Amino acid sequence: MSTSTPTAAQVPAETAPAVPASTAAKKALTSRWASAVVLVVAVVWTIPTFGLLISSFRPEEDVKSNGWWNFFTDPSFTLQNYRDVLSGGSTGESLTANLINTIVITVPAVLIPISLATLAAYAFAWIDFKGRDTLFVAVFALQIVPIQVTLVPLLQLYVKPPFNLMPLAGRDAPAGGLYELWLSHTIFALPLAIFLLHNFMREVPGELIESARVDGAGHVAIFTRIMVPLMMPAIAAFGIFQFLWVWNDLLVALVFSSPQVSPMTVKLVSLVGQRGEDWQLLASGAFVSLAIPLVVFLALQRYFVRGLLAGSVKG
Repeated sequence: MSTSTPTAAQVPAETAPAVPASTAAKKALTSRWASAVVLVVAVVWTIPTFGLLISSFRPEEDVKSNGWWNFFTDPSFTLQNYRDVLSGGSTGESLTANLINTIVITVPAVLIPISLATLAAYAFAWIDFKGRDTLFVAVFALQIVPIQVTLVPLLQLYVKPPFNLMPLAGRDAPAGGLYELWLSHTIFALPLAIFLLHNFMREVPGELIESARVDGAGHVAIFTRIMVPLMMPAIAAFGIFQFLWVWNDLLVALVFSSPQVSPMTVKLVSLVGQRGEDWQLLASGAFVSLAIPLVVFLALQRYFVRGLLAGSVKG
């Protein structure tokens, strides 16, 4: 009696190894067609920004007489637009003070909600107290409230007792408007921040928390020594979102800021409204405003990607 090894065609189909879904998705996303589509989309999105960059370096007469694409046939550069924007120059429209105001507004408006949200997310995730689930659902539901609906009630709350924030700070004082901006951005950011950080914390294995408790660690030690280091990617991801949101905000700044602490977005709008013919200043001012967010995003890009992927795969 002779034996023969079955060929590949004789092997039942059900015994063939199944291709994981992640492998199939990775293969589809890394194909040549997908790369070509992504490249086309990137070019289309970049063209307007590239045109604005060229316009920011073109002389005033060129900006007002023809389109930015004429630069390739008649190239001409000038740094006068940036000198006027940063120092005022002959126009007197300096954005340096507004750039400093934007930094002063943005940094606390990012750190305050992150600090409060991490504490609240830990409480919702790992501390059992009465009404926890109901309160968490209420916090989650606050995300659907439009910001525009809250502006007038918040403004009334700030100017009336017991807060009296605007009368105490003084709308004409150098510090007027900072407290209202910090509080407003914190209020608007907390629901989403708590929800995202809570979901990330729930992905931490419970055995790790129990082991820490067996070793005698309390909530403070668990939070500072275990949770915060593990949450850094998620915190950085939300921090980038919040930083970009506050930096580019115009609506909240128009309602709560005073002229002394107005950010760059308000100044750029007034620049267009009062001197609508100075388009070269608007282009250069836009890139001055873009520089710091671009540096922050590039510096924290790896944390941003890790934070987006955190909790998406269990293993």
